[in-house]
Parts: sequence; C-alpha cells; structure tokens
Amino acid sequence: MLDAAGVDYEQHKYHHDPAVTSYGEEAAEALGVEPDQVFKTLMSELDTGELVVAIVPVSGMLDLKLLASACHAKKASMAALDVAERSSGYVSGGISPFGQRNQRRTVLDKTAIICDVIFVSGGRRGLDIALRPDDLVSVLDAQIAPISSQNR
Repeated sequence: MLDAAGVDYEQHKYHHDPAVTSYGEEAAEALGVEPDQVFKTLMSELDTGELVVAIVPVSGMLDLKLLASACHAKKASMAALDVAERSSGYVSGGISPFGQRNQRRTVLDKTAIICDVIFVSGGRRGLDIALRPDDLVSVLDAQIAPISSQNR
C-alpha cells in the first residue's frame, strides 16, 4: 500500500517476547525511540455500528469520548478483539493501519504532527514501520484529532 502510494518508509524488525503484552512499549524500547513516537492501532465501534481505526501514542490511552466527538457520534467503545482481528485481517498486537482487509475511517491523534517520524505496526508483532505522519494521513485519508489522554 505504501509502495503503491510512493511513500518513503522504513521497516524496523525487533525481537518480540511472547510474554510481553504491552507491544507498543516493547517496540519503543527495542527501537530505541521515545514512546511518544510509537503509535498503537486500535479498533473502536461507534454507537452507529461503524468500526473506526484510532491511532494513538503508546504513552497515552485512547479517549473514547474524544473519539466519538471527532467522529460526530454520541458514543464509542472498544471493538471486541475478534471483531477487530476479523475486520483488519491482523492479530492483536500486530494490527497495522495499512492494508487492512476492510479499510475503515481512520483518526490519528494530534500529537503525531509534532513528530518528524512516527512508528506504527507493520502487520505483525516485532515489525514496525517508520514514516512521516503526513504520509500516513495522506495514504489513509486519515483525520487528525485530539483522541488520546496521556497516562504518564
């Protein structure tokens, strides 16, 4: 998808420890970058039934109220794991915003725009893609909005 769009990106592989459940923090440490630069891809469901992709820094948490507001919905909730995996075609901890089985509306947290480069999942645990936030927005036709709350 990125190649077809002519986007510059780099793949970064690292050893994934199967015992680790905080994939984003593991990625940040393994890649030697700040957690604010590593973004996790989450699937949420609006009260309308629409599934949306939310991309937030691993140093924060998805704020479902802010996501709902950004999507002009009354409410948002986390999608069930099996729904997220089936819709995206990826397994939890490796859900990439790119190349999903069903491309969904995507919202990128506004903190991404202060970074020259962000890291997102490359579609499996132990693989991240580094690219410019503007390129992610362009390829996915993503919306930028404040959708995270910092938990650190």
